[in-house]
Amino acid sequence: MTDWSGVVDADYAVPADRDLGELVGELSRALADPDPEVRDGAPYAVLYTWLQRGVVDEGRRLELGDEMAARFGDAEIQARTFAPLVLDMIVAAGGFSEAWVDAFERWYPAEGDLRGYDEKLGWLHAVAHGADLLARFGRHAEVEPVRMLELAAARLTAPTGHVLDQLEDDRLARAVARVLTREGLSERDATGWLDAVDAEFGADRIVTPVPAHLSNCLRTLRLLYVLADRGVRPDQESQPEPLRHAEAVKARLGEVLDRIVKR
Repeated sequence: MTDWSGVVDADYAVPADRDLGELVGELSRALADPDPEVRDGAPYAVLYTWLQRGVVDEGRRLELGDEMAARFGDAEIQARTFAPLVLDMIVAAGGFSEAWVDAFERWYPAEGDLRGYDEKLGWLHAVAHGADLLARFGRHAEVEPVRMLELAAARLTAPTGHVLDQLEDDRLARAVARVLTREGLSERDATGWLDAVDAEFGADRIVTPVPAHLSNCLRTLRLLYVLADRGVRPDQESQPEPLRHAEAVKARLGEVLDRIVKR
């Protein structure tokens, strides 16, 4: 097995005596490993750096992306939840396939294991990792942003017994906000996806005790309101960017939130 920590220490140089394809395959397997020290350690840093530096060529990027899309159907949770993380890196490096969007769209609202962290498996973060990929696709020229906004609504309204507890709701709110900075969005595009939330959680549908997915949705939309008011940072070093039709988005969020909490 490759000493990935040694590769990091060598400024991510490709081992001279190894085939790049074999190394990428090994990295791919490592990023589905149940051991969090393997999955979330040096292999992650190496793959990220190689993709950013263009070490992984276009053909291998596409193969790896196809592998990640197939992994959304894997039996093991850590394999499924790290697939969007890798796809996000691949798309950021220039890779893209419509089939990846289709696979992600099928998986994201249907994923039932929403644990942020597991004592044995480490970080899982299905909602948060999915949110990062949702933002990436929602900003991509070949993906209609409304498709990702509607996918966010589907995730928010999907029944679950798990209350998000590792800031996944914040990650999803920021992802939606990033999609809402996309040029060309009409006012209807920017607000229409909330109709599904309104229909699912309107005042006439409220039950008590409050179900977990409603609590998750409320917290996500509340942060989204703040981001619509203040803008969203594309990264920690950048200034906030305004959301398209921010006033209309805030107004619609206010309506939906008011209907949800009304008794």
